[in-house]
Amino acid sequence: MLTIGCHLSSSKGYLAMGKDAVTIDANTFQFFTRSPRGTKAKALNLQDITKFQAYARDHGIEKILAHAPYILNAASADPHLRQLAMDIMADDLDRLEHTPGNCYNFHPGSHVGQGTEAGVAHIAHALNQILNPRMRTTVLLETMAGKGSEIGREFEELREILDRVTLSDHMGVCLDTCHVWDGGYDIVNHLDQVLNHFDTVIGLKRLKAVHLNDSQNPLGAHKDRHARIGEGCIGLDAMVRIINHPALKDLPFYLETPNELEGYGKEIQLLRQAFERG
Repeated sequence: MLTIGCHLSSSKGYLAMGKDAVTIDANTFQFFTRSPRGTKAKALNLQDITKFQAYARDHGIEKILAHAPYILNAASADPHLRQLAMDIMADDLDRLEHTPGNCYNFHPGSHVGQGTEAGVAHIAHALNQILNPRMRTTVLLETMAGKGSEIGREFEELREILDRVTLSDHMGVCLDTCHVWDGGYDIVNHLDQVLNHFDTVIGLKRLKAVHLNDSQNPLGAHKDRHARIGEGCIGLDAMVRIINHPALKDLPFYLETPNELEGYGKEIQLLRQAFERG
């Protein structure tokens, strides 16, 4: 069965997200842990979480994905910004202990002129400060498009981070189809080769989630502009091959396309039909 959902607003809580997911035939979803452009988080409603967990069990919702805010930069040259990233991520992971067994995704960050080596070292240091052996959430590094000084455009950069994290068994990777395409990996014509390269460099066992997004840009543009499924440069046929690929088909897929709830529902219906045929 295809595990697929989309990014949902968390403004009304977990149970509301679960109900929104069911209305569009999703069996998972992604959400921001707090404002994507800010640092403040709403107080947790433990009663809401308990109701959501029961609802999720009854409706087959699993493998939900929490997404850190965009403003975090654990690779920053500014120690205050690095500390802010560590504080927010540590708080997020503490809050996510109330919904154990899921994943927490974040953008590795930008080295802003220090160089990749320094940025990688900062990111690994941050993770070594916030991970603990008792945590029940898997932290995911997201593949990036390579805008500016972003770290994570190349699989080797993610491997460098993972190699420096002491509790790397609590780590994984989220592959964003738009990002890897914009980053220069040809998943349209050479999907097998890209996945084989990922396996060689990082290991497919580390791949825990897929952001399923088309791209407004040609291969290697390094711009990161998402498009609706089938309306971009990656195209529907490639998306269908991705969700049906033996190495990927059992992973959870999360849509981050420019859509409202109804549009996400149409994409999910389209992809479910293609998955069943595949």
